[in-house]
Amino acid sequence: MRLLSPRIRAFHVFSSVLAIVLLLSGSAFAQKKQPENTPSPIDTGEILRAVVGIETTVPANTRTARALGTERNGNGIIIDNEGLVLTIGYVILEADSVNIVKPDGKKIPAKIVGYDHNTGFGLVRAIKPLNLKPIRMGKSADLFAGKRVLIVSHEGELPVMAAQVVSRRPFAGYWESLLDSAIYTIPPFPKYGGAALIGVGGRLLGVGSLVVSDAFEGPPPVPGNMFVPIDLLRPILADLLENGRSRKPSHPWLGAHTVEIDGRLRIMRITKGGPADKAGLRDGDIIMGVDGKRVKTMEKFFRLVWAKGDAGVNISLNVVKSGTAEMKIERVTIKSDDRYNWLKLKHSY
Repeated sequence: MRLLSPRIRAFHVFSSVLAIVLLLSGSAFAQKKQPENTPSPIDTGEILRAVVGIETTVPANTRTARALGTERNGNGIIIDNEGLVLTIGYVILEADSVNIVKPDGKKIPAKIVGYDHNTGFGLVRAIKPLNLKPIRMGKSADLFAGKRVLIVSHEGELPVMAAQVVSRRPFAGYWESLLDSAIYTIPPFPKYGGAALIGVGGRLLGVGSLVVSDAFEGPPPVPGNMFVPIDLLRPILADLLENGRSRKPSHPWLGAHTVEIDGRLRIMRITKGGPADKAGLRDGDIIMGVDGKRVKTMEKFFRLVWAKGDAGVNISLNVVKSGTAEMKIERVTIKSDDRYNWLKLKHSY
């Protein structure tokens, strides 16, 4: 990757700082008449200081070590005055050691508070005072395509970047994840994991999850980022703080990673020892339907599976086994499981 020259890098930083000032404080022309309930301009430096680094170590024998690594780094967002930090869950998943990295580089040990499979949110709390102000949460429901936002990370050549929301639509992840109204932004932001999506008034609107190839669906598709809406945190926050997870029943988990290819749903990886593995499914098998209902996308697949009931329910799939000469559709029954039982989670509750 070609490095930016100091002059170009300085220009980018200047542009980003200018963007943050305009977005958070409003232009000079907007200062004439402000409604009484308009948020007052805030110190932009406080926002930058409220986005911290997260460093974790994960034992090699955990379920996610091979896929996600044993040493992970991401961003965290301070959301209260007692050291509570919000991040994207895969940064802390199954970790046995967590450090919060402050803006000055000082590392503060932290404990895992909770993790939510449905949203992907993770929470940690510093065991020593951070002495940093939290970011206020906004309403992501008010965020629609065309809105300008800022993305803020703990570090990187461009720790803050102006961006634009280009879509609000469902997101389906091959690891059996589904969000109804994910936030898609362009251009791509490289330090996305746990990054803060900031709107007018300096309010937190989302948490960075992924870089995607089709943030704008096109044609042609345009790469960007997917953010988890902050509105999804409010209904589960109390549960995460008290129990480490949501009280809502878990969706059925199958342990089958899928990919959409030419209108078919192909299994690209089976979780060893998981429900699909025990039922005899293998890499390369094609899922044609759920209980006789045709599926072509991960979104429909997950919705049909989840509609069958809570974790532990039997799921009947219509499958074409890999390596067969004929397109013979077989019925395979899988006893689903609760993914919380599968992962080695460590919470401080």
